[in-house]
Amino acid sequence: MNYSHAFHAGNHADVLKHIVLSRLIDYMKKKDAAFRVIDTHAGIGSYDLSGEIAKRSPEWKNGVGRLLAATLPQKAVPLVAPYLDVVRALNPGGKLETYPGSPLLARKLFRPQDRLSALELHPEYAKRLGTLFEGDVQVRVIELDGWLALNAHVPPKEKRGIVLVDPPFEEAGEFERLYDGLLKAHGKFAGGVYALWYPLKDTRAVHDFVSALRDCGIPKMLRAELSIRPASNPPRLHGSGLILVNPPFTLEGELRILLPALAQLLGDPGEGRHKLEWLRGEA
Repeated sequence: MNYSHAFHAGNHADVLKHIVLSRLIDYMKKKDAAFRVIDTHAGIGSYDLSGEIAKRSPEWKNGVGRLLAATLPQKAVPLVAPYLDVVRALNPGGKLETYPGSPLLARKLFRPQDRLSALELHPEYAKRLGTLFEGDVQVRVIELDGWLALNAHVPPKEKRGIVLVDPPFEEAGEFERLYDGLLKAHGKFAGGVYALWYPLKDTRAVHDFVSALRDCGIPKMLRAELSIRPASNPPRLHGSGLILVNPPFTLEGELRILLPALAQLLGDPGEGRHKLEWLRGEA
């Protein structure tokens, strides 16, 4: 499948991914020491929801649009607040026109000592990303294949970090590259926090990917999935998931609050589902 960021900005998959990223950053900020976010498939960083691409595929209306308009369960409100605060700050007039990609969201959540490495292979996207962060000493934009970055850019000099991997799944073999990339990176940076995003569409590919992870030897991995509709034939995107390596000890409890709320809110009527399980480690 082709999961181009621009066509899906702000949809259910972005909501899940970006809320979790904000929770990871929030946890890292509990210590004074600096940390680095390495975003391997960074995109352009900011998305125009009033532009032509978004109008052709306005998935954000059933994603972040619903979330902004919703009354969430009381326990979920503070957990989504850092993410939604960034979204609202980018849209001061109240009309949702700009959506932050992962690198911009991370940057908005940083303290002065924290750093971002944003990698993007597409030359035009990398140029736009560089323009977005021009003059920002806390951000380094690199035009590079994100799969190479998994091995070449770890460990970060800060020795604390989050590695976000959310490829567009444009080519065959992305699940295999995701698996191989994780193993290589983990071999060099075993203490890092990894968030690996994947689409729920090809159920066999997801099953094989998860099975391989169960047997890979990495000691601590949490799987979180959000489905907005049942799987179908012919297949269509019905949700997304994250593999979280070395997740903060607080994250499982937070996801047990967030995932049911998001499934009910973002799912088709009566069809939203979620999954949360340890593949290895703290069952």
